[in-house]
Amino acid sequence: LIEWEKYFVLHAPRQSGKTSVLRALAMRLNADGKYRCLYINVEGTQTARGNVGAANAAVLDEIARRARIMLGDDSLQALRDEILRHWSPNMALNLLLTRWAAADPKPLVLLVDEIDSMVGDSQISVLRQLRAGYDLRPTHFPQSVILCGVRDVRDYRIFSSKEGNYTSRGVFNIKAKSLRLGDFTETEVRALLGQHTAETGQQFEPSAVDLVSELTRGQPWLVNALAQQACFAERSGRDRIRSIGETAIEHAKEQLILEQVTHIDQLAEKLRHDRVRRVIQRRLAGTARARNVTIDDLDYVREIGLMRTDRQVEIANPIYREVISRQLTPVTEAFIELDAA
Repeated sequence: LIEWEKYFVLHAPRQSGKTSVLRALAMRLNADGKYRCLYINVEGTQTARGNVGAANAAVLDEIARRARIMLGDDSLQALRDEILRHWSPNMALNLLLTRWAAADPKPLVLLVDEIDSMVGDSQISVLRQLRAGYDLRPTHFPQSVILCGVRDVRDYRIFSSKEGNYTSRGVFNIKAKSLRLGDFTETEVRALLGQHTAETGQQFEPSAVDLVSELTRGQPWLVNALAQQACFAERSGRDRIRSIGETAIEHAKEQLILEQVTHIDQLAEKLRHDRVRRVIQRRLAGTARARNVTIDDLDYVREIGLMRTDRQVEIANPIYREVISRQLTPVTEAFIELDAA
């Protein structure tokens, strides 16, 4: 897609490895020497919300900072200052990329992470500036742009304070493809755990590897977190002579849930959203009646990684299933008078 001068989207649930993929891609492209590739993260613009000027200035700051660190290019700070002094904020990013792309014969590739963290008119401004320069690529605009976030850009519902309504249509209709970063396969889970064995000599029993795959269904953060808990956080697991068995993995799972680590806590917070609750209620009730559940609801719970909807609607993995059940029942349990035993 980059070779074909395409703009496209990479999306996946949080903590699935998107940033790792983008940074590895940038390193590879720069090492090959054919392109200048810059990774930026625009999450810092979220506080600007609908302030287009502040958001665009923050994006330009991020580009200048990363270009200096990743590419050794110090020219962008002065260019940034000049553009913001003399041009409208709504064209600042477009002008910076136009000037920068033209300054070097190597095609420019831009990787934009956390694009869906931008809010309202700020996000509209950035997306439309990227679209406006599309016809100038590759000599006067990036040859390829990759937008990365939790959701596909077609699913953004962006509220424009200036237009007084929600919009998503047409703000980035130049994308050639949307790629979803998938979960690990069983083979990849084995390969990842095998890297730990190769580095430390500590073995995973075959049944433990199977249990990691079963409990996580390949969700990348969960796979890493279970192994981290079992092999490093637990005192017994630090003994590299001892192999990691099913009991260690089961205990690691319990600790992750009980400690409410950030990933689990964020998952629990999602249960308060109406569109998540509507789908969860239908799933837990075991009924095919999907009254009030919309296609957008199903797309949302799938794209945040909470549910699988490929064959049937089901919770994405057994750990999430247990977290959801525990989050929905504590108040009820607190008022049960019978002895738990």
